[in-house]
Amino acid sequence: MSMKTAAQALEILLSQAKGIQHFETVILQEALGRVLAKDVISTVNVPPMNNTQMDGYVLRAQDVTESGTILPVTQRIPAGYVGNLLEPNTAARIFTGASIPLGANAVVMQEDCEIIGTPNASGINFQIKVNHVPKIGEWIREKGEDIRENTVILQAGTYLRPQELGVAASSGMTHLEVKQRVKVALFFTGDELTLPGQPLKPGGIYNSNRDTLIACVKALGCDFTDFGIVPDTLEATRKTLRAAAEHHDLIVTSGGVSVGEEDHIKPAVQAEGQLDMWQIAIKPGKPLAFGVINRNQVDSSWFMGLPGNPVSSFVTFLLFVKPFIRALQGAQVTDEPRFELESDFDWIKPDKRNEFLRVKINPFGKLDLYPNQSSGVLTSAVWADGLADVPAGQVIRKGDKVRFIPFSQLLGH
Repeated sequence: MSMKTAAQALEILLSQAKGIQHFETVILQEALGRVLAKDVISTVNVPPMNNTQMDGYVLRAQDVTESGTILPVTQRIPAGYVGNLLEPNTAARIFTGASIPLGANAVVMQEDCEIIGTPNASGINFQIKVNHVPKIGEWIREKGEDIRENTVILQAGTYLRPQELGVAASSGMTHLEVKQRVKVALFFTGDELTLPGQPLKPGGIYNSNRDTLIACVKALGCDFTDFGIVPDTLEATRKTLRAAAEHHDLIVTSGGVSVGEEDHIKPAVQAEGQLDMWQIAIKPGKPLAFGVINRNQVDSSWFMGLPGNPVSSFVTFLLFVKPFIRALQGAQVTDEPRFELESDFDWIKPDKRNEFLRVKINPFGKLDLYPNQSSGVLTSAVWADGLADVPAGQVIRKGDKVRFIPFSQLLGH
């Protein structure tokens, strides 16, 4: 069977993902990182009235037809107050955010005015010389300029960042309806694995994938359970799969997805549910397992098995697991944008697979290549700013344009 391209694999994954239907209501301050379950419709205009963008003087533009016009100041309007009707050929002292009084249609910045006389105790009864001829509407924020009443301001499926919460707050919202968090179970296979903090046994290595993948899942706003390192036996793997399926929407594993004698993921998943073993034409990260683990005769949990090499596990999570989780969350999933940057390296021995090279933006805005692209060198991901998406068989010379995906994009939302 021919290997799937990254695009083909992702298309299948997203076609299978069904967004979580259950939602809950949370206060605005607890909605960060959640996915909106229902459209948010504003019940107010923002701003609710015409107001000034500047400290200055509010007046009628038609009263100032030439620079040097002198007007009496008859009102003082701080933010939070509504002034009286502005009479023709007068001005009012006004402060940023204050309502524009009836009759007025322009604001002149205080820097463009000269004070004549001394204000009284109420801050009025003096004159100004207006040294700027204003246009109607100048320095005025119009009512509903930002948000119109009865319009959708946030759509269902929106991932809620600080700016989305700010928009909701500006409309007076105190609570939002959000999708329940995706529940993810993680476990790791390999008798050679040791948890950090424990003595490193002969022939053993510390399990870096555990903390990497847990951090990735947490960054996506999921609830998770860490089932730890599972012994390399079929019985232990099946038992853990059954336990993980009980209360989780998705099970993610690392390691054991090859076909060696000590790789028990494939037979265990087949015994507890259904499995597709894919060979994906990417490097790093060729093997990927996808399927379901039966919870009972009706319900099941999704399963995704990642390769065990640290960089392969990390990259396949970003390319496949992350968008799958986003789809389960009910979020709008789009392709990660690629940016065309100039290469400052040569890549003259391309692979027959689509390669994702660890690269860094140098001081000249070009891409440098980490010298060791092995899938076991996780320090390359720390050094790098992102991945160069190199099509299969493509040779790269210095100066060539390369498609670049920043980690800030892959790890974000």
